[in-house]
Amino acid sequence: MKIFKRVLLGLVIVLGLGAVGGYVYWQQSVYEPTAQAEQSFKQGVDKEDYLLFESQKTEERPVVIFYPGALVEPESYSIWAEQLAENGYTVAIAKMPFELAILSGNKADKIREDFKDRDFVIGGHSLGGVMASRYANANLDDEQLKGVYFMASYPDEKGTLAETDFPVISITGSEDEVMNREAAEEAKAYLPEQTEFVSIAGGNHGGFGSYGHQKGDGEATISNQDQQTAIVTTMMNWLNHIK
Repeated sequence: MKIFKRVLLGLVIVLGLGAVGGYVYWQQSVYEPTAQAEQSFKQGVDKEDYLLFESQKTEERPVVIFYPGALVEPESYSIWAEQLAENGYTVAIAKMPFELAILSGNKADKIREDFKDRDFVIGGHSLGGVMASRYANANLDDEQLKGVYFMASYPDEKGTLAETDFPVISITGSEDEVMNREAAEEAKAYLPEQTEFVSIAGGNHGGFGSYGHQKGDGEATISNQDQQTAIVTTMMNWLNHIK
């Protein structure tokens, strides 16, 4: 009996150490926002399930729901989100458990509870875009869904939008070495004919947020601020045509 208790205690200790070690490793792997992104976040509101950058200009425009990339803190996307809000579009950046959208693909439901009568577009960065397209696919009959956007991302079969007629845009960076180009090309089969493709010259994968250099990424030939500005310009051109 004593041997059993010792074995059980040892197992508990090993599992506990493993959990602590995993948590520490996860913390070290998460990308944190730059000082510039932190400054922009001061213009937002920290809600329970999302970060809100609210525009006071109009309630007729769709809410922009955004799913962050894997292991990227949501505040990292504050620069372009703040600028979109200044230009009339409310932005809601979803908070994901362990910074992984795959663990909470329906988080948009929580956001939409606060905007029950508002149309919305949904999209995301990298893995976040994949999960956003899956959410859109599951809600194709929802008349409030007005469009889907991808930032250095693409849909998979579960998130196919091939038969949709609403606006879709795919924004990439020319120096992105994280996104799988071959897979992105194949994924065009899951995109509708009206999809707009825009490449930001000199932009890279991590530049869709502001959190420093991402492991395995290419070197951007433009500044992060320039890429943020290009994102806002591209999104505004797209959003302004959505009815």
